[in-house]
Parts: sequence; structure tokens; C-alpha cells
Amino acid sequence: MEQIIAHLDMDAFFASVEEVANPRLSGLPIVVGSDPKEGKGRGVVSTANYKAREYGIHSATPISIAWKLSKQAKDSKKPEAVFLPVDFSLYERVSERIYNIIKKYSVLVEPASIDEFYFSLPGNYKSAESICKKIKKEINKNLKVTCSVGIGPNKLISKIAAGIKKPDGLFFVKEKDVEKFLEPLSIREIPGIGPKTENLFNKKGIFKVKDLKSISLQELQKSLGKWGQSLYLKARGIDDSSIIEEREAKSIGEQATFQHDTLNFIYIGEVFENLCEGVWKRFLVSGFKKFKTVAVVVRFSDFETKTTAKTFKNFSGQKKDFKIIALKLLLPYIDHRKNPRRKKIRLVGVRLEKLK
Repeated sequence: MEQIIAHLDMDAFFASVEEVANPRLSGLPIVVGSDPKEGKGRGVVSTANYKAREYGIHSATPISIAWKLSKQAKDSKKPEAVFLPVDFSLYERVSERIYNIIKKYSVLVEPASIDEFYFSLPGNYKSAESICKKIKKEINKNLKVTCSVGIGPNKLISKIAAGIKKPDGLFFVKEKDVEKFLEPLSIREIPGIGPKTENLFNKKGIFKVKDLKSISLQELQKSLGKWGQSLYLKARGIDDSSIIEEREAKSIGEQATFQHDTLNFIYIGEVFENLCEGVWKRFLVSGFKKFKTVAVVVRFSDFETKTTAKTFKNFSGQKKDFKIIALKLLLPYIDHRKNPRRKKIRLVGVRLEKLK
């Protein structure tokens, strides 16, 4: 029997959930992310709904630019965007409900992220399509949000297919049609190809997946190493990765971008304290009992980013112990130990990893 895998991707998830939670926002452009601080904010957009995307606001857009685009829309007599902070605890609760709906129809479900899921489907493509329609309908009925689903012979194809008819789409690709499906697509549709790699290939006249297939395995390996071999297979729709059923979250973390780059210990300490409080609260309501790793991330004014982590067999301490460990990991970046040039800090973050 042919393997059939589906990839379910929620549409503008954070913004959609906020719209359901706040009916007064219905129909308005919504931007979830950092505080714009009236155009002076220094973070980025986490999610923008489709109304906001019409203004040119997308995920990872600098929040200051999003603010300006919103003001430009207002000058054109369009509604201003509503800017909201990220509420992970709310999104995690909705994500859990989505997982439970999918689990009713599939014995193997892998949460790839808070708003993406892979799951196996029995039978043929006709029955798989029918099941996915039921899942989409139940999610929309119970949670008032939409999703897009891709169906294919492996995880790679199902993920790409899920983006073909967004939002609220459903698209399937049979195994015999995989290469025909991939060839006309932009190389950016291949997971892992970002702007830099795309630019590298564009300079060589490689724009479509069909163009990419003209490059030999040896040439790809020479220029990209191990990633070159992976890319060679992906361009041909080959992917043997399996669905990982284990429901272990990768991490629980939060980070903050400062309004101004700084080395002021008191200011950094206050922000870091609040981050630790938020992470601990999310851990307590997550359903997980233990974690193995505490990690701290620091981004300097020149955008150099460093991460330090400490791993235990199983951390069983209290919030106070967690905060002390996290602070000990952070301090060397504020003094000379890991910051000998005394570069100012732009962002700090803290994560709990390897949750049990």
C-alpha cells in the first residue's frame, strides 16, 4: 500500500486565534509581535493576518516598518493595523486542541511546531482527501480558525503542497506526479533554501526546481557539502524521514529585544527576570514535569548571536534554582569573560529544553 502523509499548516495562526478571542477585531488587519512603540520598536512581526499582509506586513518584518506601513494604510483611508503582544499560553492551548482533533483520524501525528502537524493517512488518496476535509471542517467548526493541508507520498511533498492553496486550502500530489509538481516551482519552495542560498543559485541562472535538477550531485556537494546531497534529493522529491509520534516539545522559551543597545546590568537584569518568570509559568502549565537543559541566548549590537546551555540528568529544582542557573549563564556576556570587547547587547532570551 502506498504511503500517504499529510501536512496541516494553520493559516496566520497567532493572528487568527487572537481574532477569535477578541471578536471586536474581526475583519481588521492584525499584527502579533513586539511592541511597535509608535514606530520606534526594535523587534519583529511574529504573525500578520491576511488583511495586514495586504499592507505588505509579513512574518519577520521589522516592527518599526510594520508600524509605518500601517500608518500609510491609514493615510489611504484604510483601517490601521491592530498590534498585539504574543500570547504563547493561549496559542499552546489551541494547538493542543488541534492536535487532539487530528489524533481522532490518524494513529501517527507529529507536531512539527505550534501550528504545523504531520500525520499518516490510511487507504488511497481519495479516502485521504476525505479525511482531511473532515479535519479541516472540525477545526473550523470548533475553533473558528482555518488551516491548509497538503497530502503527498512523504513529508517533504506534503509540506510544499500545503502552501499551494493557502489560506484554507487542500492539495494533494501523488507519487507518480512528484517531479512534475516540483519542477515549475521556485527553488525557495524547497525547505532549507533561504534568501542567501536563493541568491547564490540565481547568480548561476538557477530559479526553478527544474533548473536545480540540472546541477550534478558532485557539484552540489562541492559547493554546499552535506547539504548539497540533501538538496539533490529534495529537488527530486525524495524524502525518507519518518513521522515522529513522540509528543515532546522541543523547548519553552522567551526573548526580548531592548529599545536601545545596552550593557546596563540593572536594566538587563530586570528584563531577564521577567523572561524567566514567563518561561517558568509556561512550563508549569505545559503538562511537562522536568527538563534537562537551560539555555541563554544573547545578541550583540553587531547582531552576533551566542548561546550557552547547561544540561542536567533531569532538573528537579524550583523556580529560584532555575533563575540562578540562567543568570549564571547570562553574566559572562555582560562582563569581560565572554564579552572582552564590551559590545552592547541588543537581545536576551532564555529557554528550557529537552522537556520530559
